[in-house]
Amino acid sequence: MDIRQIDDEYSVSGQITLEDLDEIKALGFKSIVCHRPDHESPDQTAFSVIEARARELGLEITHVPVGPMGVTEEAVQGMVDALDEFPRPMLGYCRSGARSTAIYQKTHHIRS
Repeated sequence: MDIRQIDDEYSVSGQITLEDLDEIKALGFKSIVCHRPDHESPDQTAFSVIEARARELGLEITHVPVGPMGVTEEAVQGMVDALDEFPRPMLGYCRSGARSTAIYQKTHHIRS
């Protein structure tokens, strides 16, 4: 897991696993947002599996997939909602962290 801090409230990572969730919690993250659509890769852990364990650990979590259409207005609104509703610091993840970074940057003009 390669966590990169964007600012005090948000960091990004590539795909996380069930095993990573305990470390994510220990690092102080309070919420997670997944930007990767399910079934993008055969070795990818399904969101529902990550979600169940995250909730067991007391982490807030939501799925705001960013697929082949790129960062849509609907996805940006989903991210704004997550940022407004969920405690921080928040971890966003996708395959590499690029979509999680891009969608966060697109929320700045809405949340400023």
